[in-house]
Amino acid sequence: MTTDAAEDWKRWHEQRIEAVSAPHGPLALTGTHWIEDHPEGRLPDMPGRWTVDGDAVLLAAGGSDGIQVAGRPLSGQVRLVADAGPAAEARVAYGERRFVVLVREGVWGVRDFDPASPARQAFRGIEATPYDPRWSVPGRFTPYGERRTVWVGNADGRERGLGLGGELAFTLAGQELTLQVTVQEDGSLWAVFGDSTSGRGSYRFRFLRPAAPDARGRTTVDFNRALLPPCAFADHFICPFPPPGNTLGAEIAAGERNLLR
Repeated sequence: MTTDAAEDWKRWHEQRIEAVSAPHGPLALTGTHWIEDHPEGRLPDMPGRWTVDGDAVLLAAGGSDGIQVAGRPLSGQVRLVADAGPAAEARVAYGERRFVVLVREGVWGVRDFDPASPARQAFRGIEATPYDPRWSVPGRFTPYGERRTVWVGNADGRERGLGLGGELAFTLAGQELTLQVTVQEDGSLWAVFGDSTSGRGSYRFRFLRPAAPDARGRTTVDFNRALLPPCAFADHFICPFPPPGNTLGAEIAAGERNLLR
Protein backbone atom coordinates (compact mmCIF):
# COMPACT_ATOMS: atom_id res chain seq x y z
CA MET A 1 0.00 0.00 0.00
CA THR A 2 2.89 2.32 0.73
CA THR A 3 4.17 1.78 -2.81
CA ASP A 4 0.73 2.67 -4.21
CA ALA A 5 0.60 5.77 -2.01
CA ALA A 6 4.04 6.83 -3.19
CA GLU A 7 3.01 6.39 -6.82
CA ASP A 8 -0.18 8.37 -6.19
CA TRP A 9 1.89 11.14 -4.63
CA LYS A 10 4.27 11.17 -7.62
CA ARG A 11 1.34 11.57 -10.02
CA TRP A 12 -0.11 14.29 -7.80
CA HIS A 13 3.21 16.15 -7.82
CA GLU A 14 3.51 15.89 -11.60
CA GLN A 15 -0.03 17.18 -12.02
CA ARG A 16 0.74 20.11 -9.72
CA ILE A 17 3.73 21.06 -11.88
CA GLU A 18 1.52 21.00 -14.96
CA ALA A 19 -1.21 23.06 -13.29
CA VAL A 20 0.98 25.84 -11.91
CA SER A 21 2.97 26.15 -15.14
CA ALA A 22 -0.10 26.14 -17.42
CA PRO A 23 -0.49 29.17 -19.71
CA HIS A 24 -2.97 30.79 -17.30
CA GLY A 25 -1.83 29.13 -14.10
CA PRO A 26 -0.67 31.05 -11.00
CA LEU A 27 2.75 31.77 -12.50
CA ALA A 28 1.03 33.82 -15.20
CA LEU A 29 -0.46 36.38 -12.81
CA THR A 30 1.14 39.77 -13.44
CA GLY A 31 -1.22 42.03 -11.51
CA THR A 32 -4.19 42.28 -9.14
CA HIS A 33 -5.77 45.71 -9.49
CA TRP A 34 -8.45 47.03 -7.12
CA ILE A 35 -10.83 49.28 -9.02
CA GLU A 36 -11.34 51.61 -6.04
CA ASP A 37 -7.63 52.48 -6.28
CA HIS A 38 -8.17 53.74 -9.86
CA PRO A 39 -11.23 56.02 -9.76
CA GLU A 40 -10.68 57.07 -13.37
CA GLY A 41 -11.26 53.45 -14.40
CA ARG A 42 -7.92 52.96 -16.13
CA LEU A 43 -6.12 49.92 -14.74
CA PRO A 44 -2.33 49.61 -15.18
CA ASP A 45 -1.33 48.25 -18.60
CA MET A 46 -4.90 47.14 -19.34
CA PRO A 47 -7.15 48.48 -22.10
CA GLY A 48 -10.72 49.62 -21.54
CA ARG A 49 -12.35 51.50 -18.68
CA TRP A 50 -13.25 49.51 -15.57
CA THR A 51 -15.72 50.85 -13.02
CA VAL A 52 -17.89 49.38 -10.29
CA ASP A 53 -21.59 49.29 -11.12
CA GLY A 54 -23.52 48.12 -8.06
CA ASP A 55 -23.04 44.38 -7.74
CA ALA A 56 -20.90 44.07 -10.88
CA VAL A 57 -18.07 45.62 -12.85
CA LEU A 58 -18.79 47.74 -15.91
CA LEU A 59 -16.23 47.39 -18.69
CA ALA A 60 -16.31 49.93 -21.52
CA ALA A 61 -14.09 49.55 -24.58
CA GLY A 62 -13.91 50.43 -28.26
CA GLY A 63 -13.29 48.03 -31.08
CA SER A 64 -9.72 49.29 -31.44
CA ASP A 65 -8.94 48.27 -27.83
CA GLY A 66 -8.76 44.63 -28.86
CA ILE A 67 -10.78 43.26 -25.93
CA GLN A 68 -12.95 40.20 -26.43
CA VAL A 69 -15.77 39.14 -24.12
CA ALA A 70 -17.04 35.57 -24.38
CA GLY A 71 -15.15 35.20 -27.64
CA ARG A 72 -16.56 38.33 -29.33
CA PRO A 73 -14.93 41.75 -29.82
CA LEU A 74 -16.22 44.36 -27.39
CA SER A 75 -17.34 47.71 -28.69
CA GLY A 76 -19.46 49.36 -26.06
CA GLN A 77 -20.17 48.29 -22.48
CA VAL A 78 -20.70 45.03 -20.63
CA ARG A 79 -21.52 44.21 -17.00
CA LEU A 80 -19.31 41.53 -15.47
CA VAL A 81 -19.81 39.50 -12.32
CA ALA A 82 -16.94 37.74 -10.56
CA ASP A 83 -15.34 34.87 -12.49
CA ALA A 84 -15.94 31.62 -10.64
CA GLY A 85 -13.82 29.26 -12.74
CA PRO A 86 -10.12 29.03 -13.65
CA ALA A 87 -8.38 31.97 -15.28
CA ALA A 88 -8.24 30.17 -18.64
CA GLU A 89 -12.07 30.30 -18.73
CA ALA A 90 -12.38 34.01 -17.88
CA ARG A 91 -14.85 35.88 -20.10
CA VAL A 92 -12.49 38.78 -20.90
CA ALA A 93 -9.52 38.17 -23.18
CA TYR A 94 -6.89 40.46 -24.63
CA GLY A 95 -4.79 38.45 -27.03
CA GLU A 96 -3.40 35.57 -24.95
CA ARG A 97 -4.01 37.45 -21.71
CA ARG A 98 -7.04 36.82 -19.52
CA PHE A 99 -8.62 39.43 -17.26
CA VAL A 100 -10.31 37.82 -14.24
CA VAL A 101 -12.91 39.79 -12.29
CA LEU A 102 -12.95 39.15 -8.53
CA VAL A 103 -14.58 40.57 -5.42
CA ARG A 104 -13.26 40.36 -1.86
CA GLU A 105 -15.41 41.62 1.01
CA GLY A 106 -17.29 43.92 -1.34
CA VAL A 107 -14.17 45.30 -3.03
CA TRP A 108 -13.96 44.65 -6.77
CA GLY A 109 -10.77 43.96 -8.66
CA VAL A 110 -9.33 42.52 -11.85
CA ARG A 111 -6.45 40.09 -12.23
CA ASP A 112 -4.21 40.06 -15.28
CA PHE A 113 -2.95 36.63 -16.37
CA ASP A 114 -0.28 36.71 -19.07
CA PRO A 115 1.28 33.46 -20.39
CA ALA A 116 4.41 35.46 -21.22
CA SER A 117 4.96 36.52 -17.59
CA PRO A 118 8.59 36.53 -16.40
CA ALA A 119 7.75 34.19 -13.50
CA ARG A 120 6.32 31.57 -15.84
CA GLN A 121 9.28 31.82 -18.18
CA ALA A 122 11.74 31.42 -15.28
CA PHE A 123 9.91 28.51 -13.58
CA ARG A 124 12.12 25.49 -12.88
CA GLY A 125 9.84 23.38 -10.73
CA ILE A 126 8.70 22.85 -7.15
CA GLU A 127 11.00 21.57 -4.43
CA ALA A 128 9.01 18.84 -2.68
CA THR A 129 9.90 16.09 -0.19
CA PRO A 130 9.20 12.60 -1.58
CA TYR A 131 6.32 10.66 -0.06
CA ASP A 132 6.83 9.35 3.47
CA PRO A 133 3.99 7.49 5.25
CA ARG A 134 4.98 9.06 8.58
CA TRP A 135 3.44 12.34 7.43
CA SER A 136 0.00 10.84 6.78
CA VAL A 137 -2.01 10.39 9.98
CA PRO A 138 -5.66 10.06 11.08
CA GLY A 139 -7.44 13.26 12.00
CA ARG A 140 -10.73 14.15 13.65
CA PHE A 141 -12.74 17.21 12.70
CA THR A 142 -14.95 18.97 15.25
CA PRO A 143 -17.17 21.68 13.78
CA TYR A 144 -17.73 24.92 15.64
CA GLY A 145 -21.25 25.64 16.78
CA GLU A 146 -21.33 28.48 14.25
CA ARG A 147 -19.08 29.80 11.55
CA ARG A 148 -16.33 32.05 12.90
CA THR A 149 -14.43 34.82 11.16
CA VAL A 150 -10.99 35.96 12.26
CA TRP A 151 -9.05 38.88 10.84
CA VAL A 152 -5.64 37.91 9.49
CA GLY A 153 -2.95 39.63 7.51
CA ASN A 154 -2.75 38.90 3.80
CA ALA A 155 0.23 38.73 1.48
CA ASP A 156 -0.63 42.14 0.00
CA GLY A 157 -0.32 43.83 3.40
CA ARG A 158 -4.05 44.19 4.05
CA GLU A 159 -6.15 42.44 6.71
CA ARG A 160 -9.20 40.43 5.68
CA GLY A 161 -11.67 38.10 7.32
CA LEU A 162 -10.95 34.37 7.20
CA GLY A 163 -13.95 32.10 7.74
CA LEU A 164 -13.34 29.09 9.98
CA GLY A 165 -15.66 26.13 10.39
CA GLY A 166 -14.02 23.92 13.00
CA GLU A 167 -10.94 22.30 14.48
CA LEU A 168 -8.92 19.42 13.08
CA ALA A 169 -7.06 17.36 15.72
CA PHE A 170 -4.32 14.81 14.99
CA THR A 171 -1.19 13.27 16.47
CA LEU A 172 2.09 13.63 14.65
CA ALA A 173 5.38 12.15 15.89
CA GLY A 174 3.90 11.85 19.37
CA GLN A 175 2.65 15.44 19.48
CA GLU A 176 -1.04 16.25 19.78
CA LEU A 177 -1.75 19.08 17.37
CA THR A 178 -4.73 21.04 16.08
CA LEU A 179 -5.49 23.29 13.14
CA GLN A 180 -8.35 25.70 12.65
CA VAL A 181 -9.87 24.89 9.25
CA THR A 182 -12.30 26.25 6.71
CA VAL A 183 -15.02 23.96 5.37
CA GLN A 184 -15.29 24.15 1.59
CA GLU A 185 -18.54 23.92 -0.39
CA ASP A 186 -17.86 20.24 -1.20
CA GLY A 187 -17.29 19.43 2.48
CA SER A 188 -13.51 19.17 2.21
CA LEU A 189 -11.29 21.09 4.61
CA TRP A 190 -8.73 23.81 4.03
CA ALA A 191 -6.06 25.00 6.44
CA VAL A 192 -3.43 27.74 6.28
CA PHE A 193 -0.53 26.70 8.49
CA GLY A 194 3.02 27.46 9.48
CA ASP A 195 5.54 25.23 11.24
CA SER A 196 9.09 25.32 12.53
CA THR A 197 10.45 24.99 8.97
CA SER A 198 8.50 28.05 7.70
CA GLY A 199 10.97 30.54 6.28
CA ARG A 200 13.79 28.10 7.11
CA GLY A 201 13.69 25.33 4.53
CA SER A 202 10.04 25.82 3.57
CA TYR A 203 7.98 28.73 2.31
CA ARG A 204 6.76 31.10 5.05
CA PHE A 205 3.38 29.31 5.24
CA ARG A 206 1.53 26.59 3.34
CA PHE A 207 -1.92 25.20 2.62
CA LEU A 208 -3.39 21.80 3.47
CA ARG A 209 -6.57 20.34 1.95
CA PRO A 210 -7.82 17.25 3.84
CA ALA A 211 -10.73 15.30 2.37
CA ALA A 212 -14.26 15.78 3.67
CA PRO A 213 -14.67 14.11 7.07
CA ASP A 214 -17.04 11.17 7.43
CA ALA A 215 -20.13 11.20 9.67
CA ARG A 216 -17.91 10.69 12.74
CA GLY A 217 -15.54 13.51 11.79
CA ARG A 218 -12.74 11.23 10.63
CA THR A 219 -10.40 12.24 7.83
CA THR A 220 -6.72 11.93 6.90
CA VAL A 221 -4.16 14.62 7.60
CA ASP A 222 -1.54 14.10 4.90
CA PHE A 223 1.30 16.61 5.01
CA ASN A 224 2.88 14.87 2.02
CA ARG A 225 0.41 17.00 0.09
CA ALA A 226 1.13 20.28 1.82
CA LEU A 227 0.83 22.97 -0.85
CA LEU A 228 2.67 26.14 -1.63
CA PRO A 229 0.13 29.00 -1.59
CA PRO A 230 -0.50 30.89 -4.84
CA CYS A 231 1.55 33.86 -3.59
CA ALA A 232 4.64 31.64 -3.70
CA PHE A 233 4.28 31.68 -7.49
CA ALA A 234 3.30 35.32 -8.04
CA ASP A 235 3.48 38.37 -5.77
CA HIS A 236 0.05 39.57 -6.86
CA PHE A 237 -2.01 36.96 -5.00
CA ILE A 238 -3.59 37.95 -1.68
CA CYS A 239 -3.10 34.72 0.29
CA PRO A 240 -4.12 34.83 3.97
CA PHE A 241 -1.51 34.20 6.65
CA PRO A 242 -2.11 31.44 9.23
CA PRO A 243 -4.81 32.31 11.78
CA PRO A 244 -4.01 32.22 15.52
CA GLY A 245 -3.06 28.71 16.63
CA ASN A 246 -2.13 27.48 13.16
CA THR A 247 1.62 27.95 13.48
CA LEU A 248 2.68 24.50 14.64
CA GLY A 249 5.68 23.89 16.87
CA ALA A 250 6.37 20.68 14.92
CA GLU A 251 8.79 20.44 12.03
CA ILE A 252 6.73 19.59 8.94
CA ALA A 253 9.53 18.62 6.54
CA ALA A 254 7.07 17.24 4.00
CA GLY A 255 5.14 18.16 0.88
CA GLU A 256 5.88 21.18 -1.25
CA ARG A 257 8.61 23.27 0.32
CA ASN A 258 9.76 26.02 -2.07
CA LEU A 259 10.19 26.92 -5.70
CA LEU A 260 13.32 25.47 -7.26
CA ARG A 261 15.85 28.20 -7.87
